[in-house]
Amino acid sequence: MKKALLIPILLFLIACGGIKNTQKAINLGDYSNAINKAIANLASNKSKKGHQPYILLLEEAFEKNKKRELDHIAFLEKDGNEANYEDIYKSYVNLRDIQERIKPLLPLQLAEENRTAQFVFDDYENEIVDYKEDLSEYLYDNAEHLLASAVNKQDYRTAYRDFIYLNEINPGFEDTRQKIEEAHQKGIDHVEVQLQNNSQQIIPKNLAEELLNFNTYGLNDLWTMYHNNPSPDVTYDYRLNVSFDQINISPEQLREKEIIKEKRVKDGYRYARDADGIVLRDSLGNKIKIDRFKTVQCRFNEFTQFKAVQVTGNVVYTDLKTQQQINSYPLASEFAFEHIYANSDGDDRALDYDLSKLLERGAMPFPSDEQMVYDAGEDLKNRLKNILKQHRFN
Repeated sequence: MKKALLIPILLFLIACGGIKNTQKAINLGDYSNAINKAIANLASNKSKKGHQPYILLLEEAFEKNKKRELDHIAFLEKDGNEANYEDIYKSYVNLRDIQERIKPLLPLQLAEENRTAQFVFDDYENEIVDYKEDLSEYLYDNAEHLLASAVNKQDYRTAYRDFIYLNEINPGFEDTRQKIEEAHQKGIDHVEVQLQNNSQQIIPKNLAEELLNFNTYGLNDLWTMYHNNPSPDVTYDYRLNVSFDQINISPEQLREKEIIKEKRVKDGYRYARDADGIVLRDSLGNKIKIDRFKTVQCRFNEFTQFKAVQVTGNVVYTDLKTQQQINSYPLASEFAFEHIYANSDGDDRALDYDLSKLLERGAMPFPSDEQMVYDAGEDLKNRLKNILKQHRFN
């Protein structure tokens, strides 16, 4: 019974808290938040008695927000600064959008006051269209000027973002899309990629190709393009040099370890007999068996084939405009080939399961030096990928 009463009380308290928070938002001038809270509650159930206060709060927040926005627009228009076009345009759009969100809720009935909530809606479409056009021309002129007078990549990227925004609010305005492509192309950092082998070992051709295949790294950088096949038609901004300084490969090793294992194991059975030598039987008449045990021994020879490679180098970034090194990262990886197999002499029952499984294996051919370097390449690719993600040109 107590639990049944507790749930309605909690719901009532939650509802009261929501109403108080909405009123507080209005008192603080946070009309957008108040409108959002009121609309959300009324959209869920506008006829609910407990939601009646939200109708009054929505009326109040709507009118206060409208007055403030229109006063703000009048001030900006009086200022006459073209830089205010965006604020004016956004204010009109915001006023229209609030109206469009309220319309599906109408009519809203205030039961205690026996009236319908009043919202005076205005048509802002002409103002939105006019200021969208003014803002579009303003954005276009500024971005076009920046594109024409750019002194660095950042200027091109700023122009790109302005053209993107212009295309979002006014798709197809003049030649905006062509300007977006132009700004993007001019804002890209082109990076020449080189692979340098300073070691005395041969780097497998397929490993070199995989290391320099930057499409596999998933970098997706809007402003950086890597070129592992430099073109004379491209002016490069940076050089990325991946150098291998040392590739150390150990000799092929075969390590042997001998183990003597002993274990007491079951070895058949005998029948239980009484003092007169007569075989004993259980309650079902079956002869009673007694396990026989004996100690067995096995000489276990374990062999470990081992070969390792260590690759060390550097990733160096150079600014080709200044010919200065701007960053250097160490690049290192290790890979080990290890294969264990075994043979035995004696009774294999003395061996534990993990040892007996090794008897199923035999010796394997050692990988070549070239294969060892290639096998270390997977780790190298991951490390190079992390370096590429870590480094930022600007």
